[in-house]
Formats: sequence, structure tokens, C-alpha cells
Amino acid sequence: MLRLLGETHIGFMARRRSFYFVSAAVILIGIISFIVHGGFRYGIDFEGGRLVEFRLSEKVPIETVRAAVSEAGFPSAEIQAISGTSDVLIRIPEIIEQKASEASPSALIRDELLLSISGLDAELLREESVGAKIGKEIRGQAYWAIILALGLILIYIGLRFELKFGLGAVAALVHDVLVTLTFFSLLDKEITMPVVAALLTIAGYSINDSIVVFDRIREQLVRLRRESFHRVLDVSINQMLSRTVITSVTTLFGALALLIFGGEVIHDFAFAITIGIIVGTYSSVFVASALILEMRSAHEARGGAR
Repeated sequence: MLRLLGETHIGFMARRRSFYFVSAAVILIGIISFIVHGGFRYGIDFEGGRLVEFRLSEKVPIETVRAAVSEAGFPSAEIQAISGTSDVLIRIPEIIEQKASEASPSALIRDELLLSISGLDAELLREESVGAKIGKEIRGQAYWAIILALGLILIYIGLRFELKFGLGAVAALVHDVLVTLTFFSLLDKEITMPVVAALLTIAGYSINDSIVVFDRIREQLVRLRRESFHRVLDVSINQMLSRTVITSVTTLFGALALLIFGGEVIHDFAFAITIGIIVGTYSSVFVASALILEMRSAHEARGGAR
């Protein structure tokens, strides 16, 4: 098997509290960002409303587009220019859409753009609409999908290994989701259905990485039965480190290709996957196994007290 890093003898467990600090600091930053922004910015999938995308015949200043959209009757709509193109995304909240006339919002906006800017042509690329009630239901289902996935993973790992391994794996998955959401909050990116799909994909990828490490730990518990559990964890992680890095790097290449060349439609999905791969690899090595050590040490301390 190709070994990218060669044989390593890194004392991961001795440094675990440093990794706890890094993870806690990132999550704390995410919590502060969440409070400052007043929560996550949900897409129309969850909030309801209408999404309209135009391809303009020339690049137009965003202020000019915003003025035209306001004149069309949507003063609170969000305008976003697509980097590197003349395309613009317009998000219309549900409450504004209900006050609009019988003409579709895209038609009203297009007419106003053509009227405001001489010689401009605006091609409608897409128009999506979701009711506020349906959006709220979808958001609730997305939450339950993530919770159910974590619960099933806990049961599976608990049965295949033992409960401590399952709790460590689920804690690492929660860590991965929280860190990924931290980046979305800091960058004020929208939480949409593709992003939720990415979070579930991250959970699957991360747990696969953790299971490989757990399998090696179980093997080493038999071979190194006279060694401390602390030592068994370090040996197991070092033996799997090269494999973990190679797998993560090759997967990361695919995610980066989607992020760079995939276009606006899947940009947020690819961004979440990219962050998730990096964080998932980190948590498999530095979080899941370290938490198992903490639980085992606490259990032995209680047993010794008796």
C-alpha cells in the first residue's frame, strides 16, 4: 500500500487538549457569529419566497439592478451578482411576493430592467418559488433527517464496537457539522437543501474514516494487550495516518473541482463538502479517538473509586 507519510510516531493523545481548545474556539466563534447575524440565513427552500436569475447582455452595477428591482415593487429583495459573469440572482421574500400584482415577479423585474437601462437584454435563466408554510415544513424535516442520521450511526457503532466508540463517533460528527455551519455563518452563506445534503454526506464520509481507525484500534487492543489504552490509540492512529491522508486528499481534489468549476448552482454544496472533508479528517484523528480515551479514563477512575 502507498504510504504518503511513511512510518510516524506522533503522540496524538498527549496533545489532545490542544485539539480540544482549537475545536472549542472555532465552535465558539460560530456561536458568536450566529448571534451577531441573528441566526442562519436560510434559502427559499426553508423560508419560502421566489428566486429569480437573469443573464444580462452586459455587466450592470448592482446598485442599478437594485434600483430597478425596487421600482418593480420589491424593495426588500436581495440582489447578488454572480462572480465572473453578468448574471444576477434576485431573492424575493414571501411576504413581498404576496403584495405583488398578478404579473409574475420575473416579468415585472425584467420590464423594469429594460426600461431603466437602454439597450439591455435580460434572459430569464430560472425562477423558483416555495410557499412559506412548505418551507417551514421542509426545514423541520431537514433537522430531523440530521438527528435521525446521527442516532442511527450511534446505534450502528455501538453494536459493531461498543457504546463508548459510538458516542465518540457521534460527538465527532456533531463537531464536523458545527464547524461547517460556523463557516456558513461567518461568510453569511445560505442554508439550503443542497447544503443539508452536504452535511449528511459529510457525516457519512467522516464516520467511514472513523470506522477504519476504530477497526485498527480493536486489532491493536488484542496485539498490544499489555500496553496502555493511551498507547494503543497512538499506535493505531499512526498506522492509519497515511491511508487517511491519501483518502482525504484525493476526495478533496474532487470537491475542489466542483467548487471551482461547478457553477453557482452547486457552489454552496461543494463548499460544504470541501470544509467537511477537511474537518472530518481532523475529527477522525483528533476528536473521536481522544473522546474515547476520556470516557474510558473516566470509567476506570469510577471503578477505582469503588
